[in-house]
Amino acid sequence: MRRRLLHCALVIAWTLGGVGCDESLSDLTGPTPNLEPTFTSIQQNIFSSSDSSGRPACTNCHNPALNRGGLDLSPAVSYNNLVNVASRLKAGAVRVIPSDPENSYIIHKLEGRSTIAGVRMPLGGPYLEIGQIQVIKRWIEIGAPNN
Repeated sequence: MRRRLLHCALVIAWTLGGVGCDESLSDLTGPTPNLEPTFTSIQQNIFSSSDSSGRPACTNCHNPALNRGGLDLSPAVSYNNLVNVASRLKAGAVRVIPSDPENSYIIHKLEGRSTIAGVRMPLGGPYLEIGQIQVIKRWIEIGAPNN
């Protein structure tokens, strides 16, 4: 119930033009209080962040050596591997469609929608908080700029 209320509050805040103070946003983004809707922030705080064991959470699997799902999220190449790039595992799916978070496959994978190929990401969790996913959606919504 609390998650639903937080989700509704975040949606309302984004709809009204953003969250009014940093403290509210940090409460919603859980372990990533500095997360902003910019690619640099998402790369640093989500893709390249360390999990509890000290390993980079996403780049632990999505790197040049393993290249799981044909996706390398290493900082130097991740943007070009995400934006306007077709998924290798789900026919017809595009990883990030600028200005269209609802049809961007990365959102489907992060939310664990029933239509995804494979399993929810990050593999085995911990999964992203609703607020973290909302920030990624906002970045996509504003055109997924490489900023």
